Amino acid sequence: MRRESSTVVVLVGAAGEELLAELARSPNVSIARAPGTEAGQPGAEEPAGARPGWEAGAVALREAARRVSPYVVVPDDPLAGVAAAWRAMWDVADTHGAAEFEACAADALTAWRDKRFDLPDYYLVVAAARPAGTGPDLYLGPLRAARPRRVAVAGLAGGPGQSARVLDALRSLGHGPWWPPLDELIGVARRFYAGGLAETQPAG
Repeated sequence: MRRESSTVVVLVGAAGEELLAELARSPNVSIARAPGTEAGQPGAEEPAGARPGWEAGAVALREAARRVSPYVVVPDDPLAGVAAAWRAMWDVADTHGAAEFEACAADALTAWRDKRFDLPDYYLVVAAARPAGTGPDLYLGPLRAARPRRVAVAGLAGGPGQSARVLDALRSLGHGPWWPPLDELIGVARRFYAGGLAETQPAG
């Protein structure tokens, strides 16, 4: 469990560079990123598989632990690869989806057990504005089922006032139990039916 003074929040979903720049202007928010992940910087467009799916998020979270602002927003997630593979697993045209999910999950679990990363205090989801952007979501599905107070939604992407909505969501984050071990969260994801609501499904 993290015990730093800052609240570390991984921002996932439709969160672009413009939104991050606006958030960085807030005196209460710091943005922590893995080197080279900013748009337009060398290394930002590395080929898929160039490094483990958990690595950028792990580096960013280590950087976040050194910040002292009230909120540290991290746009890189060590579970990003697992989340993408879990979503792809529900694509009926993808015949290797389950195997890919298990491979990504095993890789992330190994890194987590080696203490290469821990989970953030919260996940904050910026939902896609278009229906085409919706679909199975690891954060709003299994993770929210396991710890409802550790996953929040900051509204739809785009439009005026997006950064204000994210800041409001940060201030509204509630207290709740810490994350269970990552292997338990992966187990929840295996049992979770993507067509259902997180609130109606058991976490265990």
